[in-house]
Amino acid sequence: MNGKNGKNGKRRIVLTGGPGGGKTTAADLFRREMGDHIIIVPEAATLLFSGGFPRSDEPHAMRAAQRAMFHVQRNLEDVQSARFPERILLCDRGTVDGAAYWPDGGEDFFSALGTTREAEYTRYDAVLFFESAAVGGLEVVEGGNPVRTESISSAAALDAQLRECWADHPNFVLIPHEASFFHKMTRALQSLQDILVRLEQQRNGNGNGHHDDGGSSGGGPTPV
Repeated sequence: MNGKNGKNGKRRIVLTGGPGGGKTTAADLFRREMGDHIIIVPEAATLLFSGGFPRSDEPHAMRAAQRAMFHVQRNLEDVQSARFPERILLCDRGTVDGAAYWPDGGEDFFSALGTTREAEYTRYDAVLFFESAAVGGLEVVEGGNPVRTESISSAAALDAQLRECWADHPNFVLIPHEASFFHKMTRALQSLQDILVRLEQQRNGNGNGHHDDGGSSGGGPTPV
């Protein structure tokens, strides 16, 4: 699978969703359950903002921040891929996420970064989208993450924007909000396991295993 996107021979899966969706908790669960089979790519935004990168609602500053996150995200993925070529990469957000934060709209984001949505989709074999608790009217809790500042209404709106950014990925799987967070995490772990089985079946069936059947086959959860 070494190709123009610089990927290793394993898989690259995005964990994304609105604030308070549980993706970071899920990443920790996956690491505990799957051990040395996976490696986590940390969230670029958290690394930048917690490291002192200025945060502002001014449009020029927002564009600068999203450009920085885009390139940090790409390079984090490529570094982890090079360091751990035999492991599955679980990415805490992906390069497409920035389109939801871009002040001029998603398509302008890809144009400004010199890429396309489709090109960024090809970096990832699958997407697990964790729907925000805010969609259910619950307060957003991010495990003490100090760089998360969204209210319930803004978190729900951002969840919808992020979902729109990723929904056309051929292997997009929704992990919906549930009243039981335990049930949600159990569903997420099973979904990841099903995705990996389906991707391996694709790989064995067509020689490269990258999106060829649009994620519609296999016995896993039904992509949205």
